[in-house]
Amino acid sequence: MQDTDRIRLDKWLWVARFYKTRALAKAAIEGGKVQAQGERCKPSKEPRVGDVYEVRQGFDTRTVVVRQLSGQRRGAPEAQLLYEETPESIEKRETAAAQRKAMGAGGLISEHRPTKKQRRQIHNFRDERNASADD
Repeated sequence: MQDTDRIRLDKWLWVARFYKTRALAKAAIEGGKVQAQGERCKPSKEPRVGDVYEVRQGFDTRTVVVRQLSGQRRGAPEAQLLYEETPESIEKRETAAAQRKAMGAGGLISEHRPTKKQRRQIHNFRDERNASADD
């Protein structure tokens, strides 16, 4: 791995494969999804070896410690050498994932419109509930 003294945080997150593009990494940082010591960061912040960052991706939040700096994006096995996730973070993620899995599909909110069949099921369900409430 090529070590560099100065690299931007958005580029390091992209190189470490937290985000698919550097633009997504920059947007995440600006959106407050990446924090250092509980404080929001700027994309131009220069990470140092030993810095601790909280990176939120979807439902999960990872607490990672910077182990190496690199300015060149490589394969996933090499990218994982750039950081180390804390044991507490791994445990929290696994617990949250197990809870989401146990909750099943009932806990997920759909981001699209229901199909015609699903609409019929919704209307039938509502009609049945209203009929039983009137009794």
